[in-house]
Amino acid sequence: MESKIAIINKHKINDQDTGSIEVQVALLSHRIDEINKHFKIHKKDYTAQTGLMKLVGQRRRFLNYLKRHRQPAYKSLIDQLDLRG
Repeated sequence: MESKIAIINKHKINDQDTGSIEVQVALLSHRIDEINKHFKIHKKDYTAQTGLMKLVGQRRRFLNYLKRHRQPAYKSLIDQLDLRG
């Protein structure tokens, strides 16, 4: 729970912000990283693999929206989260 609050505080735009695109992408990225750690132990967990694909698709849609509407925010978020090496 503390990590979720820390992620929200790091990526929020203003004090009441908990649901902006930047925050949602950061939270999805954190969940994707956690599921990838899970796969190192449980290689044949196909149900979690389906959930991972859904999360990756949702993050992709959020990033596409951000890229279309707010290009500078997109670039800074990609750099902060170290996506697209």
